[in-house]
Amino acid sequence: MKIRKDAATAALLMLLAAPVGAQAGGFYVGASIGQAELSEDFDGLVIDENSTAYRLVAGWSFNDYFSLEGGYHNFGDFEQVFDDLGTPVTVSLSADGFTLGAVGSVPLTDRFSLMGRAGWYFWDGDAEVNNVSQATPEDSNLFLGAGITFDVTERFQLTGDWTRYELQDTVSGVFSVGLQYQF
Repeated sequence: MKIRKDAATAALLMLLAAPVGAQAGGFYVGASIGQAELSEDFDGLVIDENSTAYRLVAGWSFNDYFSLEGGYHNFGDFEQVFDDLGTPVTVSLSADGFTLGAVGSVPLTDRFSLMGRAGWYFWDGDAEVNNVSQATPEDSNLFLGAGITFDVTERFQLTGDWTRYELQDTVSGVFSVGLQYQF
């Protein structure tokens, strides 16, 4: 519960600061969709699945090289069916939460930039067996990512990146593509 309160406080501060960022001309919003992967052994139960993930972000760029960003990231559902003595058993894992971090960029040309992202992911999850909740973990962990941006216009950017999220003792990588709009 504390993680949700911390994430909600961080999100509220970002929303209150957004008008200041918009007046400074560095405020942006974005969305991306991609593929999350999970390959993990949970005490003999091996989950090796992909899911559709999405991310919503808002931030402000201080210059061409540095931005602060917050957002929401949803991993979707990792679902796998196992055979237990002839009976199918469905295991489903999911996680979502809020991010808060920094983005560094290095312009390569007038339109292309390399980008790196790092910060904290405030998340909670759900583990279900045959649609019955077995665990609801929550934590805050590090995320790291790298990618490329392409300026379609002065205000619109295409983004492509890979981000590594730690979820307690589990790691998930997410490849995504998205759009950003600079105010």
